[in-house]
Amino acid sequence: MSITVLEKIALGVSGLTAVGIGAFILAAPHAFFASYGITVGDDASLLSELRAPAAGLASFGVLMLAGIWRSAMTPLAKAAALIVFLAFPAGRIIGLVIDGLPSGPIVGALFFELAVAGLCVVAFSRRANPARGPLPDI
Repeated sequence: MSITVLEKIALGVSGLTAVGIGAFILAAPHAFFASYGITVGDDASLLSELRAPAAGLASFGVLMLAGIWRSAMTPLAKAAALIVFLAFPAGRIIGLVIDGLPSGPIVGALFFELAVAGLCVVAFSRRANPARGPLPDI
């Protein structure tokens, strides 16, 4: 089964976002978190705890992108995109409820993540519900 244009767009946006953010945190955690108004410091343990999930995020991003070109990987890529971009905003919303309102850039990240999650849900659910009609295959 071929992948639709909308599915390619969703995997591309989610994959590039995950790779970009994960790689940025891996390479320059101080700069990344400073953009959110967060001072990281030089604690090697904290930096390790920040870089480890960043490597996972970047790896999931590569998987999402691979799903565009390798049809055998597409189902796994879709699952990865949905898990990442539904889990991140869920965690932010839990934090908002428990901890209060974060800085503006973090709220902006929440809305961006919700938009990517929405794109993925729409793109990946169309094929799961044939009553909606097929999308053109590419």
